[in-house]
Amino acid sequence: MHKVLVVDDDKVLQQSVRQALEYHNFKVDVADHGKDAVRSVYREKYDLVVMDVNMPEMDGITALTEMKKHDPSLIVLILTAYSNVNDAVRAVKEGAYNYLEKPISSENLVALIKRALKARTLVETTMYSAPKIATVGGAPEEKDEKDEKFVGESNEMQKVFNVIGKLAKVNTPVLIRGESGTGKELVAKAIHFNGPRKDEKFVTINCGAIPENLIESELFGHEKGAFTGADQRKIGRFQYAEGGTLFLDEIGDVSAAMQVKLLRVLQEKSFTPVGSNREIKVDVRIIAASHKPFEDMIKKGTFREDLFYRLNVLPVYLPPLRDRKSDIPHLITYFMAHFNTVHGLAIKGFTDDAIKAMVEYKWPGNIRELRNVIEHCFIMESDEVVQLKNLPDHITAQSNSQSHEDDADANDNSQTSSMIDLEEIQSEVMDSWIDQGQNIDQLMNFTLTFKEPPADKKMDFQRSKDYFEREFIINALKVNRGKINQTALNANIPKKTLLRKIEKYGIVAKDYH
Repeated sequence: MHKVLVVDDDKVLQQSVRQALEYHNFKVDVADHGKDAVRSVYREKYDLVVMDVNMPEMDGITALTEMKKHDPSLIVLILTAYSNVNDAVRAVKEGAYNYLEKPISSENLVALIKRALKARTLVETTMYSAPKIATVGGAPEEKDEKDEKFVGESNEMQKVFNVIGKLAKVNTPVLIRGESGTGKELVAKAIHFNGPRKDEKFVTINCGAIPENLIESELFGHEKGAFTGADQRKIGRFQYAEGGTLFLDEIGDVSAAMQVKLLRVLQEKSFTPVGSNREIKVDVRIIAASHKPFEDMIKKGTFREDLFYRLNVLPVYLPPLRDRKSDIPHLITYFMAHFNTVHGLAIKGFTDDAIKAMVEYKWPGNIRELRNVIEHCFIMESDEVVQLKNLPDHITAQSNSQSHEDDADANDNSQTSSMIDLEEIQSEVMDSWIDQGQNIDQLMNFTLTFKEPPADKKMDFQRSKDYFEREFIINALKVNRGKINQTALNANIPKKTLLRKIEKYGIVAKDYH
């Protein structure tokens, strides 16, 4: 049962909202003003707060700020009179999920609360998702999300959730990277459904599943007669997603020619349908995903560096399941409950040696493979507990040679320790941009790729920050071809500051022309 705090100095409205929520099986507490509400949030754990703006003791926006300091994941809905809509909009910018104008319909309030709780679920739990294959022609495929869950508590996934929270607040393009089966589409949905476009469309296209000669038409649409078989005008995914989010799955598979067209849409916010001479303006957020090694592709010339920079502002890296082994028991529990329901069984669990073998296995297919293995076990097992003998042979065989592989993993992890520090600094910089209300789309056309982190692994914060700053400026100059004025404008760095930093780090701007 979800726990909700209702905050309003109007006792009649307060009780009305309380009764409506209790009718829909929410557990409800009440507070008369902001100060009382903040005390309640510090004392109790709430899933959601419904709060008025204008109240004695402490107003709703001040209370919202204090609540978010204590619990950034807390969902807050703002109630406002028509005359105070500007305050409500400001509250949304401060972290409120949304607002409702008085008088309040209980149906609208409950619907908004359920949508908010569903959006938060996408961020709180770890990942499972099956691939979505885009169809050629027609509306984008709709998918039942009831089986899509985030399950897990590992530190690796907490870092991912932190980045999702930042990206949900801004409108910048996003690039999600990770192996197949790690849940890239669910991360894209989490960003969309927790952001300002949450009430608009989320449209998916798998770039690797569309034939080369049809992908331009799928993305941008075409005019009647534009090519053989084009017997009528068709809008593309960009136009269909207007106002919402377009998820470009497996973007690493698109051709060089299509990369140029995508870059133009990102830069100009416009495109031209196939066979047309009319330009269409579009307001769409782009979230892309791929398992491809972009750094190697850029070196080989198969992926455009400028498109990579455009997409990779704040990178989202999804760790493979072998790097978050502490989540495996949680995932086993989740899928066990799922398949008990699906197959009408009553399996109570796995034996200790079965769980141990599954934790030690490397899972090259990630969570998708884990799901299939558990379903296999449910088919093979006739008792109440799944035993080691019911696991596929390749899983039990690998567990016997695990110690050697664990040593190799430890060595690999030691080599990335300094890179993690730099990613955290990059995240802090993004935080400061958001706090200052910067326009992220104009602020940054690129991100940083730390291919060779400093040899000194005992980096302190200042040294890491200097390294980040230097790489930031070098990449900015590279994107803007060494032009000082253009770099200062596009990277939102005052020209005097840019020149001072260039001198400080011994950078030669013309080297990047």
